[in-house]
Amino acid sequence: MPNGLLTDLYQLTMSAGYFEAGRLEERATFELFVRRLPHHRNFILAAGLEQAVEYLLNLRFTPDEIAYLRSLPQFARTSDGFFKMLSELRFTGDLFAVPEGTPIFAGEPYLTLRAPLVEAQIPETYLLAMIGFQSMIATKAARVVKAALGRDVVEFGTRRAHSPEAGVLAGRAAYIGGCAGTSNTETGLRYGVPVFGTASHSWVMSFEHEREAFRQLQALLGENTAYLVDSYDTLEGTRRAAELGRPLWGVRLDSGNLVELTKAVRKVLDDAGLPEAKIMATGDLNEYKIHELVAAQAPIDVFGVGTELATSADAPSLGVVYKMVELEGDHGHRYTIKLSEDKHTLPGAKQIFRYPDHDQLGRSVECPSCHGGPRPEALLRPVILRGKLVEPLPGITQVRQYAAESLAKLPASCQSLFEKEHAWRVEISPELLGLYEKVRQGVAL
Repeated sequence: MPNGLLTDLYQLTMSAGYFEAGRLEERATFELFVRRLPHHRNFILAAGLEQAVEYLLNLRFTPDEIAYLRSLPQFARTSDGFFKMLSELRFTGDLFAVPEGTPIFAGEPYLTLRAPLVEAQIPETYLLAMIGFQSMIATKAARVVKAALGRDVVEFGTRRAHSPEAGVLAGRAAYIGGCAGTSNTETGLRYGVPVFGTASHSWVMSFEHEREAFRQLQALLGENTAYLVDSYDTLEGTRRAAELGRPLWGVRLDSGNLVELTKAVRKVLDDAGLPEAKIMATGDLNEYKIHELVAAQAPIDVFGVGTELATSADAPSLGVVYKMVELEGDHGHRYTIKLSEDKHTLPGAKQIFRYPDHDQLGRSVECPSCHGGPRPEALLRPVILRGKLVEPLPGITQVRQYAAESLAKLPASCQSLFEKEHAWRVEISPELLGLYEKVRQGVAL
């Protein structure tokens, strides 16, 4: 699929400017990071690397895309050589990134991209959108799963996602964040994520009698049957489902007082000799509602979470930024920074050094002191070198497992649903602080 135009116009006008200024040989280093954590978030769960890598390895412009750019007034004064360069453009640079499923914090780079200036500039828009969205959803999923305290959570949000493709990616990111699966079948096909779902209220209403709707569903799905029992009367619907007996998976409730109803539904199922039948709850759920249901000891086995998860409704955007930190060309090597108020950056390529109880953000070339303690883990790792993938990326199941293990290492306060405690300390290394001060003074002069 062509992807050259999946970017903002100014990435391309700047690229034309670099070309016309004869700066194609300059190599730039950019970092992608979050300046501040969103409200009610103590960490960000990194996701979207697989799609970022796919984009970079397939970056190119088709003849039709180039013809379109030629037609724009912004390129009226651009020479033919620029468009020829675009027709031959391939990513030849390096990409370093934290593994998908890594918890990261404000100011820490998710990825570092080093490439010829044009190759480094054009990907900004795509990388911000892809990584920002999936990391946002994966983080929300981790919070929802945490609230469920071991009960399965299924992502149900495609119908409320911001586009069908956003729904596909939300299902992927939610699985990384710990969900048991998704309702989106394209996510299942494309990424190997388990899929769930049986029938909606329209199925029940399409039959004259609820009992017949249940009977036909059981004949179709057998042990995968999950009856939606609240189309008319929840307890009566549960009794009708129980009368049909096995095979079945369980029942789903989508409305009403879930604490009271699930307890009554559990009794109906148990009295009918179906103790193994599961209860799924859906209906505008989020981590806070799930926390309340669990605290009230509602006998719910599985939660289905849709809108709130697929849109990360309480924190629907992630302020990821992509900033140049180094530039190398005919005039030597230069460290770059931004000094504007509330938006300053640190110069130079960096590394995240993770200790058991804190992180240190340092220069990529430094070796942190262990002071007799455990050696820190360097989180940013080579993914693409000279335009080639270093090694195959891990599969989605491995990524999900890594995320669970990484989250388990964080203190409980870091995963609090109710307080923003900044429980994880991020230090700036003396060497990086020294570089910042040196560069800042040079810019001021």
